[in-house]
Amino acid sequence: MDLMKSKLHRRKLLQLGSLGLLGLNLPQLLQAEAESKQRQRSCIFIVQYGGASHIDSLDLKPEAPVEIRGPFKPIPTVVPGMQLCELLPRLSQIADQFTVIRSMTHGNPGHDGGMHVCMTGHSQTTEATPYFGSILSKLRPPTANVPPYVWIQNLAGDVQPRYLNGGFLGSAHGPLRVGNDLDNPSATGFRMKSFDPPDEVPSPRLVLRNGLLNSLEGQQELSQRPATGAFREFQSRALDLITSPAARQAFDLENEPATVRDQYGRHPLGQNLLMARRLIESGVRMVSVTAWTGLPPGDKFRNVQTWDMHGDGPALGSIFGNGAFGLGWALPRVDEAVSALLSDLQQRGLLEDTLVVMVGEFGRSPRVNLNGRDHWPACYSAMLAGGGILGGIVYGASDSQAGYVKDLPVSPETFGATLLHSLGIPSETRFGPDGFSFRVSNGEPLLDLFA
Repeated sequence: MDLMKSKLHRRKLLQLGSLGLLGLNLPQLLQAEAESKQRQRSCIFIVQYGGASHIDSLDLKPEAPVEIRGPFKPIPTVVPGMQLCELLPRLSQIADQFTVIRSMTHGNPGHDGGMHVCMTGHSQTTEATPYFGSILSKLRPPTANVPPYVWIQNLAGDVQPRYLNGGFLGSAHGPLRVGNDLDNPSATGFRMKSFDPPDEVPSPRLVLRNGLLNSLEGQQELSQRPATGAFREFQSRALDLITSPAARQAFDLENEPATVRDQYGRHPLGQNLLMARRLIESGVRMVSVTAWTGLPPGDKFRNVQTWDMHGDGPALGSIFGNGAFGLGWALPRVDEAVSALLSDLQQRGLLEDTLVVMVGEFGRSPRVNLNGRDHWPACYSAMLAGGGILGGIVYGASDSQAGYVKDLPVSPETFGATLLHSLGIPSETRFGPDGFSFRVSNGEPLLDLFA
């Protein structure tokens, strides 16, 4: 019987009529179907919103003039020849688990446009070009009863709220957002409220409503209408999320030991990444995490653009200082949280099936001026781990001042194709409002980065 269950496709079983004739019940059928499928990968996308300084973190130039190199020193890693900033000692000890790309490049220097390019893998976008998470939601939906796409922590007003919708794929493939400004998983008493039913509609009434909707499905003419069927599917999923304790628990960090929460760091980025791990573990396909590192004691909240470090401009303090917009504050928290995430995924056996990405919409200018370092899309860095990506690799190179690509340029299209390849989606896959008008990517993946 087990052999038969593993070979029979669910559709064929349904065509046979009654499941009872085969001695199968619904849980057995679903289990057999799940076991017959290959494991599908998921993604945690760490968004260094504002544009992280590559020359001060992943691509230091210690031999450059003082007005170029900045004050931080490089340190060796466990990978011979690979160096990182001295503020990243924990990541340096697990550098054999990730790849650093030092030749990212595009031409859009604005937060709004640059973010759209970064999160879609297209140099030329339209208003409706969907983000990676929406593509994954559409083409690789989860099998568990969890949201396919979650975005943890908001972006600020320098970008349009495209990240909250699904582009031309529709709002059903937009993310469920968790956290906004100071109300985020690191805040004392934070609770995910999105699953709460309206005050006037308690859960028993929702269950009753669902029963009434199910009774309508017996009316063949109504249930066979495509629009009605799609709406019913989304409505059913939404009700399941509201009434299911499993989905709520995935968002509840109180279920984590205090020691684990401490390892990630009790700041927004640390707790956001811990929640991301829990969500991936529960079956969510894509979790985007805004890499806001929170506020030093005494700092006043301005926005969540940690990496928009214009130095002594707009009263943000020095890019090399210890304020909320200083690398002295931000990089140690990235080091703590991201190293904890990679180690945790590795220990749980999740890293091979979880692609971890860390990148911003661009880098920072090589020359330090009165504005610190400015927006710089011509050359910047990214980090990739898990999801079949080889560790201990430095791909591409910048010039002597980290201003322009010297070797192996990586365009948004190439980067996007590489991400999608890791997630099991070939570049030539067709999709669009009509289901087939566009390729998911106009690039080709960097196959050298895969085992």
